[in-house]
Amino acid sequence: MEHITLLLGIVIITALVFDFTNGFHDTANAMATTISTGALKPKTAVAMSAVLNLVGAFMSVEVAKTISKGLVNEEGIQPEVIFAALVGAILWNLVTWLVGLPSSSSHALMGGLVGAAVASAGLGAVNGDTLVTKVLLPAVAAPIVAGVAAMLAAKVTYKLGGKVGGKTATKGYRAGQIASAGLVSLAHGTNDAQKTMGIITLALIAGGALDSGANPPVWVIVSAGLAIALGTSLGGWRIIRTMGSGLTDLQPQQGFAAQTSAASVILASSTLGFSLSTTHACSGAVMGAGLGRKGGVVRWSTATRMFIAWGLTLPAAAVVASGAELVMRTGDVGVAAVALFLVASCLAIWVISRRQVVDHSNVNDVQPAAAEEPGVVTTAMAAVTVPPTMAAEAAAEAAAGTTAAVTDEALKATIPAAAPATPAAPAAAV
Repeated sequence: MEHITLLLGIVIITALVFDFTNGFHDTANAMATTISTGALKPKTAVAMSAVLNLVGAFMSVEVAKTISKGLVNEEGIQPEVIFAALVGAILWNLVTWLVGLPSSSSHALMGGLVGAAVASAGLGAVNGDTLVTKVLLPAVAAPIVAGVAAMLAAKVTYKLGGKVGGKTATKGYRAGQIASAGLVSLAHGTNDAQKTMGIITLALIAGGALDSGANPPVWVIVSAGLAIALGTSLGGWRIIRTMGSGLTDLQPQQGFAAQTSAASVILASSTLGFSLSTTHACSGAVMGAGLGRKGGVVRWSTATRMFIAWGLTLPAAAVVASGAELVMRTGDVGVAAVALFLVASCLAIWVISRRQVVDHSNVNDVQPAAAEEPGVVTTAMAAVTVPPTMAAEAAAEAAAGTTAAVTDEALKATIPAAAPATPAAPAAAV
């Protein structure tokens, strides 16, 4: 094993802690829809996801190379810089987990690394081309591509399943959901575990334990895979609740479409070495699938909060990381102060989370998404996925479905009053 100093050891442990938070923060990406539709029991789903995350970690190292070799210049980067980056990423992961928002662990790590590198060595420490082409552009494209694909897939599944009985179709798509959820978990391990591999490899290079340009050692791959699998096994129930039931009300057909579309996007990006946010891809797919069913709705208030969190992830993690790097310039005292701040913050967030516990027993205890009139987003998605002559019909059908649902509820409410059953009028009771 490479020669590892005390500081480098602290950085590696902190990186594995980040990987652990990444695991439970992103469990929802693979299993939220499977749990919300009842295809798998919560604990079974989480255990399955943990195992497949571990397997996926061994499938590729292309994303790890992007982080360790491409995002920042290795020259001049010290272990303290990487430690500061991890502090920013971990805190952002925990804060968004606390409020149940599915933000990007990947972008938290990228933002922390960029912020710490700039604070340490200036803007020249960041490779702008790599940041734009392999981080920022995929961040924008992933939810759009996955959303449109999931919307089309949901429409196709309903059309193809129209001739099959309701119970038979539901049973079949639940089985399909299990397979597609496993694929997403595998893809998540392939993409996200590599980010920790890359950051540890970069730390080893910065600390002189590896030569410049080296690939992740085997022990780094194994430890990163185990850390993300262990974190996944905890569940991350708050974010599972938001993604599974808070964004939209999914049926098994939609869940299958969402997970298959997201897995395809994630695996393709991993092969190309893009540091894709699996959260962006999966969230976009869930919303697209929500709009793919006639009368389907998306809770745009929740989606808006999520979009805001996405926009804040990179800069927020960068600000915290740059501040931590400045404090650590004072030497060992600064490093100790930052470490204590990180531990205290983590404990404080955990204590706050205990005030309202969300776990496997109540993860689905949430009101279904309320119906909304077709708005700008719904109309735009329809325009993208159907011919222009059918877009107006799609919006009209959604409006009619909403109106019919409201009218039906009103009718049900009036039936008891309009036709009361009495002993004197048995015919009316029948």
